[in-house]
Amino acid sequence: MQYDIIVLGSGPGGYPAAIRASQLGYKVAIVEKESLGGVCLNWGCIPTKALLKSAQVYDYMKHSKDYGIEADNVHQNFKNVVQRSRGVADKMSKGVQFLMKKNKIDVVMGYGKLISKGKLEVTTTDGAKQILEAKNIIIATGGRARQLPNITIDGKKIIGYREAMALPEQPKSMIIMGSGAIGVEFAYFYNSMGTKVTIVEYLPRIVPVEDEDISKELEKQFKKQGIDIITNASVETVDTKGSGVKAKIKTQTGETIIEADILLSAVGVVANIENIGLETLGIKTEKGKIPVDKYGQTNVPNIYAIGDCTPGQALAHVASKEGIVVAEAIAFNDKKLAHQPEPLDYNNIPGCTYCSPEIASVGLTEKAAKEAGHEIKVGKFPFMASGKASAAGATEGFVKVIYDAKYGEFLGAHLIGATVTEMIAEVVVARKLETTYHEILNAVHPHPTMSEALKEATAAAYGEAIDI
Repeated sequence: MQYDIIVLGSGPGGYPAAIRASQLGYKVAIVEKESLGGVCLNWGCIPTKALLKSAQVYDYMKHSKDYGIEADNVHQNFKNVVQRSRGVADKMSKGVQFLMKKNKIDVVMGYGKLISKGKLEVTTTDGAKQILEAKNIIIATGGRARQLPNITIDGKKIIGYREAMALPEQPKSMIIMGSGAIGVEFAYFYNSMGTKVTIVEYLPRIVPVEDEDISKELEKQFKKQGIDIITNASVETVDTKGSGVKAKIKTQTGETIIEADILLSAVGVVANIENIGLETLGIKTEKGKIPVDKYGQTNVPNIYAIGDCTPGQALAHVASKEGIVVAEAIAFNDKKLAHQPEPLDYNNIPGCTYCSPEIASVGLTEKAAKEAGHEIKVGKFPFMASGKASAAGATEGFVKVIYDAKYGEFLGAHLIGATVTEMIAEVVVARKLETTYHEILNAVHPHPTMSEALKEATAAAYGEAIDI
């Protein structure tokens, strides 16, 4: 089978790469070993948001009296919540199937492996093999749950994110190891459903990649919700012999044993780069990832890599844009496109975490801005002072903005509160356009909205706050 471009993996990096390549006039095949849409659509971004929405609705119903609504005998059906989530994922995967047909992309189901320059061997589930050939190959194999050497995921008592999304029964108690996005999202979901949750974080604070003020606020809100949090701690061993798990936790003050029905390991992801033929072609790897140039090309010409298997941020929206950049770079090299694509600015990538309250951030934290040598102006606006937040009954959290004092450059923004993941794009666009505080202050923000908090925080940074 001869193609112009073969994409290995159909996740949020792979399928946009395939579609953009098809739009540019290429004959494209996409190889997928499991489900179209990859982990994101089937076991990650999308189904988790469905679970979290169910948790949010349940929270609203439990607190309906706060809104003047009487709702008695409110209870959740865990199996139905999981079933709804799986239905949403299935629908999205079918949507990708439709997009493949619409864009005349051949879908080859099976496990793909590079066997020589421009050749990929695909093994189907029944063991049959076929060879695909193309001038250009894009590796988009994604990542999987990282496992610590002393704690093996068995899928029953010690689980990863995948099992956590479709447990047959709700556990009464759960230990969550790790407090990145995956850890805190599941902590919120299971706690809201009624599971007793304990988070164990190795570093001094939860959501450690975020600004310190964000970590403090989330910890405060989580503790208010009834979630136990242990920081500066590590899970040393897990005994699974009984009906549940007994985790030996090492803290700064000594060791303690915590018992629970189940332990969720949420200590990050590792790239899927084994057994795909990288060594055969001499494709370079570094620290478990495939290094690439600014247009996604590996050290081997015409072999590209995108998404979680490369060193950039392991985020779906990063993978999608990288896939489009690679397709356009190939087209430019082939004189099918008049201009080179613009490479990604990895310093202007938004990060979103969908627990409650939500977290969204982009750019430098306050600490990073100081370490980079900036004199800074920092502004904060609490949602407690927002009319829309008060009306919505969602006054937790704040917006924090960081500007360069000398030039007014928008260095970073860090948001925690309801719907903040919908607000962060304004900052991304503003920073892309090299906007200063002046433009944010003078762009009229609608009232009453949550988003006007960004303007108010900017006003606070420059001593011009009106509502605080």
